[in-house]
Amino acid sequence: MNYAAKMKRVPDRLLRWIPDFAVMVVACLAQAAVAAMMLRQRSGAIRRSAIKRALLISWMVMVFAFALRAEPISALFYGNWSAWLRALVSAWTLLSICWAVAYAIARCLPRSGFSAARRGFLGTMRGALFAAPAAALAYGIVVQRRSISLREHKISVDGLPKDLDGLRLVQITDIHMSPFFSRQELDYAVAMANETRAHVALVTGDLITSYRDPLDSCLDGLKALRADAGVFGCMGNHERYTRAEEYVEQAGARQGLRFLRGHSAALRFGVANLSLAGVDYQPFRTPYLVGAEKLVVPGAYNIMLSHNPDVFDVAALQGYDLTISGHTHGGQVRVEILGADLNIARFFTPYVDGFYRRGKASIFVSRGLGTIAIPARLGAPPEVTLLRLCRA
Repeated sequence: MNYAAKMKRVPDRLLRWIPDFAVMVVACLAQAAVAAMMLRQRSGAIRRSAIKRALLISWMVMVFAFALRAEPISALFYGNWSAWLRALVSAWTLLSICWAVAYAIARCLPRSGFSAARRGFLGTMRGALFAAPAAALAYGIVVQRRSISLREHKISVDGLPKDLDGLRLVQITDIHMSPFFSRQELDYAVAMANETRAHVALVTGDLITSYRDPLDSCLDGLKALRADAGVFGCMGNHERYTRAEEYVEQAGARQGLRFLRGHSAALRFGVANLSLAGVDYQPFRTPYLVGAEKLVVPGAYNIMLSHNPDVFDVAALQGYDLTISGHTHGGQVRVEILGADLNIARFFTPYVDGFYRRGKASIFVSRGLGTIAIPARLGAPPEVTLLRLCRA
């Protein structure tokens, strides 16, 4: 890669580090706030020293785990050690934020002036405040992360050609094959997709997470994916980060997977035309879908495959009838409090999970299969997606 190309990637690298950096800063501030509250209480010199040392160690560990995002540092660790360490520290970071909130709430609860039964109830409530985040995260790691299901959605289209009525599109996305998503799980998802007997199969990016992950095994697993009109795909941000786009395109072609990189595929069903266009990952806050308007085919039903869904507004303006995306993992760790849907993906796109419409154009965002950072899913279980086009 020449110097100009390397410099072009620098802003993209910085942008992808922002979420982790922001979470790390919030966790450090939350831990500092808890430590300050504990230090204000009457305590001996030994306890005060222990609190300060624990805070410092926690900060150092989180900073080190953040630094593991850089390849020169992660390369110092053999095998999957860096991935495991990042996962553990990410879990600790999230829990520490939750526990800081729980500690602040617990301090607001009265501690005296009540009957023994009332004091016992308040003590149980304090314990539940601290146990709930750990229990929820454990459930997300052990149970929900592995609960792959088939999600079906009918898309009603005004004026849809008769020969496209009932067309089935099956989507697999965000596999992230790694120490936390196995080949066995991928084979299960592919078998589930094949059971739909879809007309078209789609793979919308993020086959792996890092350059150490088993990319060839992932491609070999996808080789079994079947559909009447073929298997098509687009590249995700992790293909870009690992500089594997060219390899995935060429190796995928040998496996029967056609990755559309700024190109389109013309499909015909009866007398109806369907055009599939695909683009590589569109870096955040850059001009989206430059030149993609040339791939729109007049008179056809036009579908855009884009890994990240925030391109939807542009795709709709360019004339695409349907955009199919992934990338968000449906929020991955998603909590609803007082009607507010809390997840980190909301900071980057309004299109997080499921179906959205803008005028005559629509988008579907799949939660995908794998995970990133924390190997857990909560409120956003993994899925294979089946989309059915229907005449309105």
